[in-house]
Amino acid sequence: MKLALVGATGLVGTEMIKVLEESALHVDVFIPTASEKSIGKEILFKGKKHKIVSVEDAIAMKPDVAIFSAGGDASLKYAPKFAEVKCKVVDNSSAWRMNTEVPLVIPEINSDSISKDNYIIANPNCSTIQMLMVLGPLDKKFGVLRVVVSTYQSVTGTGVKAVKQLEDEEQGIEGERAYKHQIYRNCIPQCDSFLDNGYTKEEMKLINETKKILNNDTINVTATAVRVPVVGGHSESVNITLKNDQGIDALRAAIASCPGVIIMDDPETFSYPMPINAKGKNEVFVGRIRKDFSAEKSYNLWIVADNLRKGAATNAIQIAEWLQQNGHLNK
Repeated sequence: MKLALVGATGLVGTEMIKVLEESALHVDVFIPTASEKSIGKEILFKGKKHKIVSVEDAIAMKPDVAIFSAGGDASLKYAPKFAEVKCKVVDNSSAWRMNTEVPLVIPEINSDSISKDNYIIANPNCSTIQMLMVLGPLDKKFGVLRVVVSTYQSVTGTGVKAVKQLEDEEQGIEGERAYKHQIYRNCIPQCDSFLDNGYTKEEMKLINETKKILNNDTINVTATAVRVPVVGGHSESVNITLKNDQGIDALRAAIASCPGVIIMDDPETFSYPMPINAKGKNEVFVGRIRKDFSAEKSYNLWIVADNLRKGAATNAIQIAEWLQQNGHLNK
């Protein structure tokens, strides 16, 4: 089985290599690609050195699956070219997510949306993935009417430049900036650019992707996305209103039923999810589960995950694993 990794040297691409080495995905031939300046350099995968090739050379090798982490422009340009050679593409950018012909997939939640005819499969936004790992089973069992989410997002979601800005500011060094404002000892209530409706692109991703993944246009979602000086992962404060409330024990049981979700919720021992606990882990952690006494059939949740793992690399590789396990990589 030939696997191409498009954008192998970026923050998410580097994490994808780590997750690939840990995964059950069987790879015979590994084909890393990156920008022109990296072509010819070598990277390690499973103890062996692999030369970085151009995207065109990778297409010519006709891989079985290509995992993209190279930005929207590259995905729009090259994903169809991989598809033309019968290569399945798992794309981590936002380029294809809202395309009606492209499934937007969290394997634990909606793998049934993938058909053998889908050659491009979109990986959802990091914040959406961790939220829907919890909301998916709740919507299935009780029905979710409304969601109010506030995110506390790691600088790693922006990339290497943002991590460097935080480190520079921490050390008092003047350097290149990823944000308009200082991020060290600060919170910036803006993730991505603003739209005409006053929301940011990140906030609208949470709204629109939730509806598509849950196949539920009636669910009401509102979001506020905030960048925080954290490296370990994203956190979310989520308030939900259910159609059918069966009590907090039934709610907890439904959350615990989703593979890859861990409940960490014991106030007496100060046990609740934090980004520092989630860093480097593939699971989604949930805590502070409690009744919202201000509204009927409503609950508050605190959801944390490593945005480079389940929010990006892990989910993409799980999609590739699903494709392999279900015979979708047989050309």
